[in-house]
Amino acid sequence: MLSEKELIFRYSAIAWSYILARVAVLVHVVDVASSSRLVFNELKMKAWTLDTPALITERPLHLRELPVPSPADDELLLRIHACGICRTDLHVVEGELPVRRSPLIPGHQIVGRVAAFGSRVADFAIGDRVGVAWLNRTCGVCEFCLTGRENLCEQARFTGWTVDGGYSEYAVAPAAFTYRLPHNFNDIQAAPLLCAGIIGYRCLRLTGITEDEWKGARLGLYGFGAAGHVCIQLARARGAEVYVCTRDRERHQALARELGATWVGDAQDKPPVKLHASIIFAPAGELVPVALAALLKGGSVVLGGIHMSPIPSFDYSLIYGERVVRSVANNTRDDGTEFLLEASRIPVRTHTQTFPFDEANEALIALKNDSIRGAAVLVTD
Repeated sequence: MLSEKELIFRYSAIAWSYILARVAVLVHVVDVASSSRLVFNELKMKAWTLDTPALITERPLHLRELPVPSPADDELLLRIHACGICRTDLHVVEGELPVRRSPLIPGHQIVGRVAAFGSRVADFAIGDRVGVAWLNRTCGVCEFCLTGRENLCEQARFTGWTVDGGYSEYAVAPAAFTYRLPHNFNDIQAAPLLCAGIIGYRCLRLTGITEDEWKGARLGLYGFGAAGHVCIQLARARGAEVYVCTRDRERHQALARELGATWVGDAQDKPPVKLHASIIFAPAGELVPVALAALLKGGSVVLGGIHMSPIPSFDYSLIYGERVVRSVANNTRDDGTEFLLEASRIPVRTHTQTFPFDEANEALIALKNDSIRGAAVLVTD
């Protein structure tokens, strides 16, 4: 029988053998394309890929084993722990957005930890917890990038659409477009903040309501999924009254009341008072005339989605009186940084429904059927 000392030695040797075996997979190569970068030898990952867009009921995502990507000189390699499920993912998978990469790994609300980084990355360390959002990279030199409007860059790349995203065990992302996450959100709570939260924040900015006007402002929200349930928390913390119009009574309307909505009705219902601004998160163009009809003169209707069904024609009287309809396109990095600070200070609390990693298709089916209360998150661990 082994002594206690011999047992400790034996198990320590086994543990170190395992660690060294994992470390040996990473081979550091110097002077690759005149720089130093990490390349990965025989390290594989599981990832969901989209080859051809199709209705989500056909389960078009396929689980595959792929090589772990190598980070470029300015990139991080992340070990993913959670990835939020967004309606934009559904638009990509079902072909409502044009194909920009095939095959593609979807997902753009990534929470993970730094596993490796390129030679020009100086501000991150192995093990740092970070988030990756929709805006993946911009050119940095165009008119839009140089005037604080990088979200409109014509050369922009987008996580989970034009570059591979987070429905996988690993992903790479530019360090300059990666966010440090507040400590008071765990991985699952943080994931929906990286698109639903950031876009909701930008929508609030584009309502035109200034900082000193929020107290007592009347804000309408049409659709109450992931973005809506974060947006209401921001608006109420700023002092606004929030009026929610959404068709799902069992989940979405109940959550809106729970989060302090002043009034809750169906999507086509008319709020009891005129509103200073409204945000439409639902991808339903028929809601635009409905929202305009409930708006005060001088107010704005902000369209918060990347895709929307056709907007029907409407009488000029609905927009007369200096009412404004405007879209939101992507986000800037400043939007993300400012939002995460405000969300942490409030603090925002995301309501989530988690799905195991092997249920990516099922998660998107649930999203399409409006059966998610709050936000859906795909958990890799």
